Amino acid sequence: MLATTLAPPFRADQTAMLGARTKRRIGAWGGLVALGLLAACDMFMPVEPVLTPRVRPAGLVPPPVPNVQATSQESAALRAYLTQVQSSQLTAGLLRQDGGGPDTPFTSDMLARNFEEIVFFNEYAGPGVRPGTSSALRRWSGPVRIGIEFGASVPPSQRTRDTNDVIAYARRLSQATGHPVSVSNNPNFLVFFVSEDDRTSTLNARATGLSGVNRVNLAPVRDLPNDAYCAVAAYASGPERSTYTAAVAVIRSENPDLLRLSCIHEELAQGLGLANDSPDARPSIFNDDDEFALLTDHDEHLLGMLYDNRLRPGISLTEARTIVRTLAREATNQGPS
Repeated sequence: MLATTLAPPFRADQTAMLGARTKRRIGAWGGLVALGLLAACDMFMPVEPVLTPRVRPAGLVPPPVPNVQATSQESAALRAYLTQVQSSQLTAGLLRQDGGGPDTPFTSDMLARNFEEIVFFNEYAGPGVRPGTSSALRRWSGPVRIGIEFGASVPPSQRTRDTNDVIAYARRLSQATGHPVSVSNNPNFLVFFVSEDDRTSTLNARATGLSGVNRVNLAPVRDLPNDAYCAVAAYASGPERSTYTAAVAVIRSENPDLLRLSCIHEELAQGLGLANDSPDARPSIFNDDDEFALLTDHDEHLLGMLYDNRLRPGISLTEARTIVRTLAREATNQGPS
């Protein structure tokens, strides 16, 4: 899928990394929904009166239903457009969910090469970094605590689905990395599901509570370009500029179910340190061809290598290259090829 790294890691007042998945296809859509009602009152027997239910004990009272805002025409049009995008991609055989198979073999050397491209390079260079120049390895040192936030326009059913998807994926990321990753009420990594109607206000109000995040360095993910499905930015507010201390992922709530899930998979993994895309990475979500929608076995190997103790935040590509080759051979149970 198409993810773009716009900047290397910087201090607390700067965006550390930004990935954005963008729309690739346009299609027309239309439809007509008809609703028929049939009334036959004389067919029903009278209903016996019922007693007013007793007040439930406090512990059994259901949580309040979120106050959902009406959807604007702009947001409704975007939702329809993205639904057509997903349909077109599926028709073209893209957005695979199988994790790869016999048609997508990869060797240890291929895995090591892809790791170097995705971890040590940025598609767009930041201040003071020349294009094509390798960066230091970036990742989290402390536990990653994910918080889930919704804009006021997101309906309850969609909130439930997205919450469950993030919880399940956090468990998978923790297993793949061997690093603590969980959903928490005390987050340092916020994931926002927001629409055109509420994205700016929601992020300004809630994302700036994270350490090192302010309205200035939040702008790249808050002010999404029109062709972006979703985006993520990671921040370093501690003494080590290669150690992430906060992150913000933004996912358009107008995305249909599979595109939203693909955004969860890509942006959360990018926010852990797999910052770049590579056209050679396959099977992988870190490729702008959109062949795969969900994290693959290849990508799980990348995450495991990234958080292996033999590597560390700040290590250079030159210093890490031999270690990376060893980790790739161990991950694939292969020798050089």
